[in-house]
Amino acid sequence: MTKEPEPISQPLKSGFSTGAAMTAAAVAAAMGLKNQKIPCEVVIDLPKGRKLTIPILEGTIQKSVQTVVVKEAGDDPDVTNQARIGVRLEERDSGLTLVGGLGVGKVTKPGLVLPPGEWAINPKPRQYLAQNLEPYLRETGLLVQVFIQNGEKLALKTLNPRLGIVGGLSVLGTTGLVKPFSHAAYLATIDSALNVAKAMGLEEIILTTGGRSEELARSLRPDLPPEGFIQIADYFAAALIKAAKKRFLTIGLAVFFGKAVKQAAGYRSTHAHHNEMDLSLLAAWLKPLNPKVLNQIAQAPTALAALAVIKEERLIGAVEIVAQRIVAKAQAFTGPLPKIWATIFDFDGTILAQA
Repeated sequence: MTKEPEPISQPLKSGFSTGAAMTAAAVAAAMGLKNQKIPCEVVIDLPKGRKLTIPILEGTIQKSVQTVVVKEAGDDPDVTNQARIGVRLEERDSGLTLVGGLGVGKVTKPGLVLPPGEWAINPKPRQYLAQNLEPYLRETGLLVQVFIQNGEKLALKTLNPRLGIVGGLSVLGTTGLVKPFSHAAYLATIDSALNVAKAMGLEEIILTTGGRSEELARSLRPDLPPEGFIQIADYFAAALIKAAKKRFLTIGLAVFFGKAVKQAAGYRSTHAHHNEMDLSLLAAWLKPLNPKVLNQIAQAPTALAALAVIKEERLIGAVEIVAQRIVAKAQAFTGPLPKIWATIFDFDGTILAQA
C-alpha cells in the first residue's frame, strides 16, 4: 500500500498594523497632493530599517486628498483584518497636525501611553508617520485626519471600551508588522488593563480567564468597577507577576474547574498547547480517598468528567483543595505582598469552592 504523503506545513503569513496602514494611506495622499495622481501602491519606511510595500485601495483628489488602505493582518486572528483605514489630507501653513476621524477612538481614562483627551493613535505609529511624511513637510504643512470605516462597531469586539477608549479603534503598531498569534500583543493588553486599574486608584483586581468567568465574577463583586476585572486568558503566571509589580494589595482569581486544575498545578500557562490536562495530578492531591474513586478521577477523559465523579461521590471538599492550591501557586508567582483569593465556578455558573 502506498503511503499517503504528509501534508506540507505552510508558514503563517505576516501582515501589517493599523499604524502601517495609516502611514501608507498618508504617504499616498501626500503623493496625490504633490503630483495630482494617486499611486497604486507605496513603499513606507518602518522601524529598524525595514521597508514595506502596501497597495492603495482607492483615492480621490478634490479640495482635500482622501485615500484608503485595506489592513492586512495575515494569519493573525485580528478583528481589524480587512478593515478600511484611510486619511483625509489637506495643506496647512507649517508642520504636521494629526487628528482622528470617524472610527478612531479617543482616550478617556488615565493609565495608558496617551493621556485622556488624546486620539488613540499610539506614539510609535505617530513617529513613523512623521518620518515618512518628512520629505513632503519640507514644502508645506499637512493636516492628516485618520478614519476607520466601521471602526466604532469593530471596537466593541476589542478591549477598548474596558480601557476607556471610546468611539472607535486604536491605531497601533510598534514595528508596523503583525506576526501571527502574537503572545506579546495579548500580554501588552493585560499590562494596559492593569495600568488603567492602577491609575483609577484600585487596590483590588480580579483576574478572569475569559468573558464568561468575568461575567460571573462581576455578579459576585458588584462593588468593584468594570476596570477591576481583567481577562488574562491562559497567562496565569505572567498576569500575576505584572499585577504584583504594580503593587495591587489584593488579587482575586475567578476560574472554571478545568482551568482551575491547571492553575493549581502551578503551570505558568494553562493553554493546552503548553500543558495538557493531567487529572492524575488532581487524584494525587485528593489522597487518602478511596483508591477506586481516585482511579476514576485520574482516568477521567476530561475535567468535566472528573468533576462529575467528585459530585457523585459528594466530594465537593476536594474542590476546596484545588482552590487552596491555586492561592498557594499564585502566591509563589507574586511573592507575599498581595493578598490572593480564588473562586472556582462550576460549568453552570454556580460556585464550587472559594479559598
